[in-house]
Amino acid sequence: QVQLVESGGGLVQTGGSLRLSCAASGRTFGSYAMGWFRQAPGKDREFVAAISNWSGRATAYANSVKGRFTISRDNAKNTVYLQMNSLKPEDTAVYYCAAEFLGPTGATPVRSENYDCWGQGTQVTVSS
Repeated sequence: QVQLVESGGGLVQTGGSLRLSCAASGRTFGSYAMGWFRQAPGKDREFVAAISNWSGRATAYANSVKGRFTISRDNAKNTVYLQMNSLKPEDTAVYYCAAEFLGPTGATPVRSENYDCWGQGTQVTVSS
């Protein structure tokens, strides 16, 4: 059974940076498309970023984070990252990573329904 564990959240001032990590168990991490989602209090969970399986050549971002956030993966470490720069108070949320097990090669799924496994989340708070 695959498990995902996020880390790297915390409290940061507006304009600051954080890097989230998501470590996955299992031997076939490279075959998973990976995504980051977030959920702010009182709001629905929303897509943040996704990266395709294997080489991670393809990426996708929500418009609200494009140019500020970067998703990447290290298959040797079974880890996906989310580098967050120029953080804003509206980025405050619990951030979740997710894995899609059987999607097509090169896909960057943006719908939560595509994902098969979720982490427990890590809190990111951006103070104004």
